[in-house]
Amino acid sequence: MSSVDATINDAAETTPQTTAIPKSIGKGAKAGSRKKTKIAAPKRQVRRTEKAAKIAKNAGGKKAAKPTDSREGSKKNIILELLRRKEGATIAEVAKATDWQNHSIRGFISGTVSKKMGLAVESSKNDTDERTYRIVG
Repeated sequence: MSSVDATINDAAETTPQTTAIPKSIGKGAKAGSRKKTKIAAPKRQVRRTEKAAKIAKNAGGKKAAKPTDSREGSKKNIILELLRRKEGATIAEVAKATDWQNHSIRGFISGTVSKKMGLAVESSKNDTDERTYRIVG
């Protein structure tokens, strides 16, 4: 036997046996890692009667809605006055009265006047093909 063979045999005898990898550790997992499960704490349960009592208590304290008109001299009030006229108002007239841009006026009429205030707004073209807005009713 040569000295190289003897060294290999000696190294093989002194090398410890490898241990089997547990099944819980997969190919991409790090050694010693395990999936931890959370245990949820029990949630506080409120009885339906308690919820109903809270809702009734809060609903009784609400006041009636305020009128939709704004304070005197505000831009909102100026626009509403222009739109309530018999002939209505064009975007150019509203822009001159408020110093707002056209897209802001259209957004105000659509969002605030129509949706938030719930007023019916009629839109039509006048003789010069300008769009005229008027509050109906």
